[in-house]
Amino acid sequence: MSEAEFTRFWSLCQVAPGINLVAVTILIGRKLKGAPGILVSVLGLLLPSVAITILLTACYSRLEHLRAMQSALRGIIPATVGLGFMTAINIARPLIQESQHEGKGHAAMSLVLIVGALLLALWHKPVILVLLSAGLASGLYQWRFPSKDEAAL
Repeated sequence: MSEAEFTRFWSLCQVAPGINLVAVTILIGRKLKGAPGILVSVLGLLLPSVAITILLTACYSRLEHLRAMQSALRGIIPATVGLGFMTAINIARPLIQESQHEGKGHAAMSLVLIVGALLLALWHKPVILVLLSAGLASGLYQWRFPSKDEAAL
């Protein structure tokens, strides 16, 4: 399979709804060996993760009652939250830095959007509402106060 074919398959899967990795696996399997290729490629994609999940579940069911396991699980939740915050900070940092180059107003708007999104999330608002609100606020701000690049056009 050529690089161009793979890129075409991947682009097609990005446009279509659903699980992109499974879709591209099906297309590659079909291209290489037809229906048997689809079967083998999907099994190759899913079987390892299914086997690991079953193995981990079986191990957990035998160990879940142990005191050490309960303690470990209580520690996992704060660690997961901390990792989530660090990921969010790492994603937000370059965007905030870029908005600072546009001026204090753009940087302030970025911070308002971040805080607003956090507040909406803490109030358990639907994700689509958070995204639509942030998009609307950002769009109105950009329309009223265009960035330096847009103002030059």
